[in-house]
Amino acid sequence: MLDANNPSMNTIVGIGALFEFATEGILVTDTTGEIAMINPAAERMFGYENGELAGKKIEVLIPRKFSGNHEKHRDGFNKNPQPRSMGVGRDLFASRKDGSEFPVEISLSPFESPNGKFVIAFVIDITVRKQHEENLRQKTSELEKISKQVKEMNAELEGKVEDRTIMLRETLAQLEKSKNELAESLQKEKELGDLKTRFVSTVSHEFRTPLGAILSSSYLLNQYIERRDFEKCARHITKITESVKHMSSMLEDLLSLGKLEEGLIQAKFEPFEFNKFVTELVAEMQELTKKEQKIILNTSDGIEATTDKRLLKNVLLNLIGNAIKFSEEAMAIHVNCETADDTLSISVTDSGIGISEEDKEHLFERFFRAHNAANIQGTGLGLHIISKYLELLHGNISIESELGKGSIFTITIPIK
Repeated sequence: MLDANNPSMNTIVGIGALFEFATEGILVTDTTGEIAMINPAAERMFGYENGELAGKKIEVLIPRKFSGNHEKHRDGFNKNPQPRSMGVGRDLFASRKDGSEFPVEISLSPFESPNGKFVIAFVIDITVRKQHEENLRQKTSELEKISKQVKEMNAELEGKVEDRTIMLRETLAQLEKSKNELAESLQKEKELGDLKTRFVSTVSHEFRTPLGAILSSSYLLNQYIERRDFEKCARHITKITESVKHMSSMLEDLLSLGKLEEGLIQAKFEPFEFNKFVTELVAEMQELTKKEQKIILNTSDGIEATTDKRLLKNVLLNLIGNAIKFSEEAMAIHVNCETADDTLSISVTDSGIGISEEDKEHLFERFFRAHNAANIQGTGLGLHIISKYLELLHGNISIESELGKGSIFTITIPIK
């Protein structure tokens, strides 16, 4: 039960719940390969009872034919520990308690605590994906057979009499249409598989860092509570809170994307006083700026807008949030608003890292991240979601940017 008078313990309880109820398998091992912690999802995945794996070597979860070499790989990793993904682009298998094997993807993330060095392993069972890939190969084979049959029929039909030619050509047209439809369906299935792979890779990578920080800080927090070192306790509580907020933001992006794809978000157009709206929004975002950053608002007086206030707010929060995130301390961010011909134009200008011409072409795609933003946290969904919101508002977005010199994002929406 949470205690309003003890935020430190509440945070620890929350971290425990995250570890216990995660759907992805999570293991923590020491440098000897001994399992120090394992969550219920991993125990179920490998077919073990609660607590049965604690203290055992990680090699019990690896097929016997690979376990010998694994110790050498583990020693090599300990000599140069760094986050890495395993199983992407090649087949990797794990072993259940009953000896059965199943395909997996594994991400490793090392961390240190006062008790020594440890490795967090995130394990994903990809059996279903492998089955989908096999189905895709079978359908491709069927497509090739159909194509061959079409060619053979075409050769035979050329020898038929003229009165049969018209009828047979119509049959061929139908077959060709079916082939194209099947090819399109296969392509969509392949794109969906690629999207799922990018989703798993992105989410696994983005969740790994805050989870590692949370686990490490929660351990140290217990130590400092016992010593009554409240200054260090506060520091680690802040670190945990920031990590949880980051994970919550990523989950919000994923939920918004899902609702948009399912058509569950619709625009509701209502009149409101725009100046009051944008002034309050900028004041809210000013609280989230870095040291000495300022948001400078420039807007015309008396703007009355009729649009979806909630969707417009989400768009501006995301654009201003990006300007804050990708700009250095003490840099100004400008928000300029003006109207013309019943159209509202809002631009957000920063002096941050900028965007290359190559990256601009893909900036609004799902899970895309600019090459110079690889070390900055994010899912690559924000601008894609913005573009979908603007479609609902009958608006559009444009960008001007240069590497190292900042960016200008401009949205235009009808307000009558």
